[in-house]
Amino acid sequence: MRERLLAHLRALIAERHPLSSPAALQQAEGYLAEQFRLLGLEVSTHSFEALGGTYRNVIGRMPVPKGDAGGDCPPSAWGLSPFCDVSPPPLIIAAHYDTVMGSPGADDNASALAVMLEVARYLRGVTLSREVRFIAFCLEEEDLLGSLAYALSLREANREIAGAIVLECVGYAKSEEGSQRKPPGVPVVVPTVGDFLAIVGNTASAVLAAAVEGAARECVPDLKTVALTVPGNGELLPDARRSDHAAFWHYGYPAVMLTDTANFRNPHYHRSTDNLDTLNLEFMEKVAQAVTASAIRLCATS
Repeated sequence: MRERLLAHLRALIAERHPLSSPAALQQAEGYLAEQFRLLGLEVSTHSFEALGGTYRNVIGRMPVPKGDAGGDCPPSAWGLSPFCDVSPPPLIIAAHYDTVMGSPGADDNASALAVMLEVARYLRGVTLSREVRFIAFCLEEEDLLGSLAYALSLREANREIAGAIVLECVGYAKSEEGSQRKPPGVPVVVPTVGDFLAIVGNTASAVLAAAVEGAARECVPDLKTVALTVPGNGELLPDARRSDHAAFWHYGYPAVMLTDTANFRNPHYHRSTDNLDTLNLEFMEKVAQAVTASAIRLCATS
């Protein structure tokens, strides 16, 4: 896995900003679409208007095998009841592909894109009872414009999802004491060593968050996790809203963010020094394994 992660990172790490580096942003879009195709996914784009232009979210669908699909199960059926004889709503696994101006975006967010691609690779060999939809969102750094447009399109079409697992900065980990800071107002104990994965959900996402945390602990016991559930849509804790999961919360969908906590651990966050040599590939491997286990728990046939 490590060599594949490295290959993805080397292809993606570069400033990918809509105004200062649009060519690199488009190159990343093309790379992700091609990787989805090579993995055998059904590739499409979701276009939206923003910043005076047209931008695209890249989607790779891993559908339920033919013969297993029917209509849509009611949202309450996402526990995979054997009595539900139609396809339940899809699970989304997502990460954004743009960067802020002036940063090559290794941790933020090439690390998450590489992990997402590896999860897709692993799930190819698993028989699933619900569709998995891998989405690379554009313009997360511009007030979540890509994910907000996509979540709105789901709501306007009255589409349900099982939930969204959003990967946001998952490549930086340290074992030194004092390498982790606690975000202000967080009501749970936060370790002072930055070697864990944070799982952030809201009350409406509690079942999804518990499933992800349980799968990680059971299947990747070496990966430390810290879970946080915020009330409402996290209005009282803005640091819990800083990625595309908040767009799903806004439209009433369950979603969780998996993160290394970004600037509360990584001194290179949003800086020109957010480069490949700062990433912890072993940590990324564990995150990929945990997300794969979570998807299997939520989507695999019994």
